[in-house]
Formats: sequence, structure tokens, C-alpha cells
Amino acid sequence: MKILVCISHVPDTTSKINFTDNDSAFDTNGVQFVIGPNDEFGLTRAMWFKEKQGASVDVVTVGEKDAEPTIRKTLAIGADKAIRVDTKPIDAFQVAEEIADVAKNGGYDLVIAGRESIDYNGGMVPGMVAKMIGANFINTCVSLEIENETATAIREIDGGKETLTSDLPLVIGGQKGLVEEKDLRIPNMRGIMMARKKPLEVKAPVAEKPLVEFKKFSKPAPKGDVKLVDAENIDELIDLLHNEAKAI
Repeated sequence: MKILVCISHVPDTTSKINFTDNDSAFDTNGVQFVIGPNDEFGLTRAMWFKEKQGASVDVVTVGEKDAEPTIRKTLAIGADKAIRVDTKPIDAFQVAEEIADVAKNGGYDLVIAGRESIDYNGGMVPGMVAKMIGANFINTCVSLEIENETATAIREIDGGKETLTSDLPLVIGGQKGLVEEKDLRIPNMRGIMMARKKPLEVKAPVAEKPLVEFKKFSKPAPKGDVKLVDAENIDELIDLLHNEAKAI
């Protein structure tokens, strides 16, 4: 089985977010970039298939040279080959086109993507890729087993979970639950040394141009001041909730 894992190069969730150029661009100064958390669950599941079923695992990211440390980390974790499409990811359709081109030409049985990246949170790329390559698609996937040419997946739905079966090829949008958090992998020294010898292919983009142009970003409004009320003063608390907060 041949697996392609989609990797997003995203800011760490603890990063302080600022914008430049009149709030039209994200300021990357001092920002730590990481593998997208949803992608990390997918990569770990792919490694399980490699170790238990002999699958080969390639990873792909759409990004410029600054994304290479992130994708090299996946090689240190155990992926066999990395592919970087050399273009700045701007919109979901553009990213999906690039990934779909890699998937079509690579003959992959399974494409694992995170259900969404944690920077733009669009949640569109995996479904678009599935459509473009003519594969089945299961989103919000929290469990995946494959036997012969049949996949059995569990996905989250409103109010519960749903179990589905699908023939390969298949694209999934994975998330927390696909593996346990305790099973996520940290590269060890041996993996880091081996990663230096693994192939990292830089591929020219195929998409003509992004369809979206970002004009302006803005931060959420700051939280209002907090008013502290003495625990014994119930009347004041009720008055504030009723007349100021309009909560009761």
C-alpha cells in the first residue's frame, strides 16, 4: 500500500499573532512553525500502516523553502520521502490542485490529510483533492483500518459517530482520535540522522495562480474589563447581570 500524507506548515498555537504591511500580511518574525496538529495524527497513523502492514509513506507540503524544516521533521519521524511544491499556499483550491497533481502522478492508494489546518481553518482541501483525483472521501475521521483493498473508518457526525467502509483509493480528513495523543512521535537522534539521507523532492507548481487575494487581517476585539463582586454581595451581582450584562 502506498500512502501520501499531506502536511501543513503552520504557526504554533502559542505564537503571538501580528500583521504587517497595513494589516495585509502575516508577520512571521519570531513565530515558531510546526506540523499541523491534525496532520500529525494522520502521519502517526500512516507510520502504523508502514510498521504493521509494510506500507510506504510519502509526505507532501505546499510551501516555500522556509517550510523545509517542518517537512524534514516528518522524515525524521519515519516517512520515506518528502515532496515540497515550491509555491506559497494562498487559497484552498490552489493547494488542493498541487496536492492532487502529486497524488495522481504518484499512484497512491491512500491520501491522509488533516480535516483542516489551524491557520486558516478552511476545512476544504481534503474534499477538493478527493474530487480532483476521483477517489472516495471520508472527513472528520477518528479511526481507520485497512484490510486488503477495503478501508473501514469511523467519523464524527452530529450527535455521535458513523462507521463506513470504502474501496481504495481513498482520501481522508483526519483529526484527533485517529491515534491517541500519547502515540504521537517525537524524532529521535537516529531518525534525525537517517532523515538527512532521505529524498526531499522540490516540485514546480502546476496551478496558474491563486483564486483568492487577502486584503486585510484583523485581530479579535480585546476582552472587556473584568468586574469583581464580593461573594457576599448577591444584590450587586444580580444588578450587574440584569442591567449591564443583560444576561438575566
